[in-house]
Amino acid sequence: MTGETLAFSKGHGTENDFILLFDEPGVIDLSPALICALCDRRAGIGADGVLRAVRAGAIPEGAEFPPDSWFMDYRNADGSTAEMCGNGARVFAAFLEMEAGEDFAGGVRIATRAGVRLVSALGGGRYSVGMGRWTIPGEGKSDATVSIPGLGDRPAVTVNTGNPHTVVAVDDVADLEAADLNRAPTVSPIPPEGTNVEVITLEVSGVGRRGSLRMRVYERGVGETRSCGTGACAAVIAARAWEGSGAPMEWDVRVPGGLLTVRIDGDETILEGPGVLVADGIIDLASLTHA
Repeated sequence: MTGETLAFSKGHGTENDFILLFDEPGVIDLSPALICALCDRRAGIGADGVLRAVRAGAIPEGAEFPPDSWFMDYRNADGSTAEMCGNGARVFAAFLEMEAGEDFAGGVRIATRAGVRLVSALGGGRYSVGMGRWTIPGEGKSDATVSIPGLGDRPAVTVNTGNPHTVVAVDDVADLEAADLNRAPTVSPIPPEGTNVEVITLEVSGVGRRGSLRMRVYERGVGETRSCGTGACAAVIAARAWEGSGAPMEWDVRVPGGLLTVRIDGDETILEGPGVLVADGIIDLASLTHA
């Protein structure tokens, strides 16, 4: 940030889009008001969130990590913080390759509020992210109810993939499209930290097969997004729990913004997909009406 201007890049992972800021020494004051103004799709740049590349040693949240490691400081469009972002991690890697000359071909460990994540370049603009351990407290049994306009009240399961998720299964694509996600679904009981809500329908499953499902998501602090990486992992974990023993270990997850791959590796998941940078620019902070 120089004077009243701020350099930025814009990128997306399956159309889950982000504003990226390179701030190695941690000098940018990322106030909620600034984030909201930057993410405003009419008066700002427009994005689902902000990703700041900062050294772990430069911010309090990075105290538990090696000080020279990169910390992915992710903020939702409403200015709130989020523990982790799977799509964002891939875009973050592409950004660090460009801005810092990092080589992700052999994998680079990045720090997040959900812990360390290994991100690796696969070639062709694709990356894999080791998403860490997951939990499904009810082991696939309904432990929540979600009310969604167009669908009514539906049973759901709670999954944690570093971020909290609540997954709802519907019968077919028609039901998936009927869900009105223009406003937040009502979740009961609501976790203290809030939750993301995934609505999914299975396409292919069964022993010895590659799984496939479709998903839409309402992301806390953002609204409906075109994709959600941690949500794709949560959807697969829930689907496998419902399918039982012999369910596929590798899945295609089709979201409005494209295609993701999720692999189950024990109690961890691996997310694969594109990380795309589309623009660089400088914004006049004085022009942001709400910052």
